Amino acid sequence: MSAEPERVLSVYELAHALKKTVETATAGVWVEGEVGRLQKPGSGHVYFTMKDEQRDATIDCVIYKREAVRYAKLLNEGARVQLLGRATFYPPRGRLQWVADAVRPAGQGALLVALERLKEKLQTEGLFDAARKRALPTDPTCVGVVTSKTGAAFSDIVSVARRRGPVRIVLSPAVVQGDGAAISIVAALDRLERLPALDVIILGRGGGSKEDLMAFNDERVVRRVAACRVPVVSAVGHEVDVSLCDSVADARAATPSQAAELVVPDARARHQLLVRLERHLGRVAQGIVGRAALDVARLGRRLGDPRVLLAERQQGLDELHERARACQRLALTQRRRRLLELEGRLAQRHPRAVLSSSRAELWPLSGRLRAALRRSLDRSGGNLRSHARALGALSPLAILGRGYALAFDSEGRAIREAAGLRPGDPISVRVAHGAFTARVEKVRSAVAEPGPFEHELAQNEDSGS
Repeated sequence: MSAEPERVLSVYELAHALKKTVETATAGVWVEGEVGRLQKPGSGHVYFTMKDEQRDATIDCVIYKREAVRYAKLLNEGARVQLLGRATFYPPRGRLQWVADAVRPAGQGALLVALERLKEKLQTEGLFDAARKRALPTDPTCVGVVTSKTGAAFSDIVSVARRRGPVRIVLSPAVVQGDGAAISIVAALDRLERLPALDVIILGRGGGSKEDLMAFNDERVVRRVAACRVPVVSAVGHEVDVSLCDSVADARAATPSQAAELVVPDARARHQLLVRLERHLGRVAQGIVGRAALDVARLGRRLGDPRVLLAERQQGLDELHERARACQRLALTQRRRRLLELEGRLAQRHPRAVLSSSRAELWPLSGRLRAALRRSLDRSGGNLRSHARALGALSPLAILGRGYALAFDSEGRAIREAAGLRPGDPISVRVAHGAFTARVEKVRSAVAEPGPFEHELAQNEDSGS
């Protein structure tokens, strides 16, 4: 019995057998890992590797143009993602690779997606615009530093700053990684801004993984950096690491040492620059003075003898002086004539002249006034005497002078009727010269007709009351 002949496969047959086998075994499987060696050529396809961080394992991956357009934002260097697809064997290269049909974030990858969304949001608000970034002060006197007090970043900043020039450095310590780092950084910035002499702030830390640097991608920290009243230099991580604080800060440095170089001017270099500028200025000044001397000499030749020019100008001044004197004399003559005219008019209105004329006019009026006053007094005196006589005739005292009397009861009322009196009532009696009191002895019951004098007395009392 003869043995079966050995089966020998061609490379093509083996490659296609492997391709069929791995595609069948891995169809519809999700694979999770970290994106690395990302390449985006002009064809639109995306090539990268998927790496297992826990174990030493890597697989080549590809996502073709049609799916790459949909998932391009999720594929970033270092992003942790999950890929839906299948493994395949690529015969032309003899290479096993994973062909992805869908991508979704996973773990750190989800964090990067959220970070990308926050970046787009802040960029839409204009926090990354170059127009809002401020220039760093040229001669700062007080530099604030926000970093860990135990890390090497602060010592690097201090050593570089002191080597470059004299400046005051104030540390506001903060936790720069882990839980609570964002709140600590914001509080450190708040403390620094209370310094009135603060000129600029350096916000930084040394290198680290992306997880270590996430505090500098926190929205609270980014917005607080954007709101600082002084310029901020971000020095977070190394040159390849770019945080949101780097984008919103007024300047970015790859390391804390470079931040110190940006903020603190080099005093020695400045001195050397000033020396060079001084020398250059001296040469420029010599050139300017030399050219000016040549210009003066050339203009002097064009100008001629200055004594002749001065003599001509002096002659012109003499003529102008004579014209001025003639004008002055004419003006004085006119003003003197005007002054004499005004003095004549003023003399006519002098108070003595005015008073003399007024007295001449008032003298006849005074005589007329005295005559009118005497006539008025005579008329008034006659009227006064006539009224006095009439008043005297009507006065109750005149009636009392003819022997009559006025009687009043105890309340001071004039007694008009005897019927109101009772024997024993006290009365007071007024006569022409004085008054006395009396008591009623008897009241007559019969009423006599009043005489003419009683009518007169009653009328006088009515008019007096």
